[in-house]
Amino acid sequence: MSFDFSDLHVFVSGGSSGINLGIAEAFAGAGARLSLMSRSAGKVEAAAARLRGLGAEAAGYSADVRQPDAVQAALAAAHTRFGDIDVLVSGAAGNFLATALGMSPNGFKTVVDIDLLGSFNVLRLSHPFLRKPGACLISLSASQAFVPTPFQAHVCAAKSGVDMLTRVLALEWGPEGIRINSIVPGPVADTEGLSRLAPTPETLEAMARRVPLRRLGSRADIANLAMVLASPLGEWITGAVIPVDGGISLTGPRDFAAAAEAAAAGRSAA
Repeated sequence: MSFDFSDLHVFVSGGSSGINLGIAEAFAGAGARLSLMSRSAGKVEAAAARLRGLGAEAAGYSADVRQPDAVQAALAAAHTRFGDIDVLVSGAAGNFLATALGMSPNGFKTVVDIDLLGSFNVLRLSHPFLRKPGACLISLSASQAFVPTPFQAHVCAAKSGVDMLTRVLALEWGPEGIRINSIVPGPVADTEGLSRLAPTPETLEAMARRVPLRRLGSRADIANLAMVLASPLGEWITGAVIPVDGGISLTGPRDFAAAAEAAAAGRSAA
């Protein structure tokens, strides 16, 4: 199926790499104008240049999702350049492997601040710049939001908050014609997030074997759903939390013990 988003302005937070950049590339290929936001000025400009190389109108803005003033400035600049935001993807995230006893309060807070507070900042501050009615907002979540997972207390807490925030905003902003949903990616190949959770070839292979569909996901798998949600096909979907994970969340908590040991050994060797 092909999509035509030539009249749409798509804003992607965390859009300089990984799943988020994959989503941006898919929308760019369908003709959308892209605004990317990421903490690293160099990386976000490189990502925007990549999209321009694909023939899209694209701009990059540097902002840390934990800093509301910077987020608001980026959203305002994007709105000035490309107009009302039709699709917004809130995808900035942080993660590392540690038991609850093995992480510091600051480590826990850092992930919650990036994932949950950052999501609130991006979503809340985007409101004045959204197309009303018609805007489609997408939160990038994780199965840790509903599958309690050892070594992931911080992510479980943060992402469950993201999903509930998504549902509340769907209720509050629905009368304005704004839709918001959560996409829950499974393990996606060649991403920084997966490299943290499966840092060795052995742990990566074990994770792929656990997926009921017996393969890791691709960036295109996630981008495809984002485009469906943003299209007329998704115009009556809001407040949904949708796994795109090959069924791995059905198998229960993942055992990251071996991966955590490998990551710890790597840190010690370094």
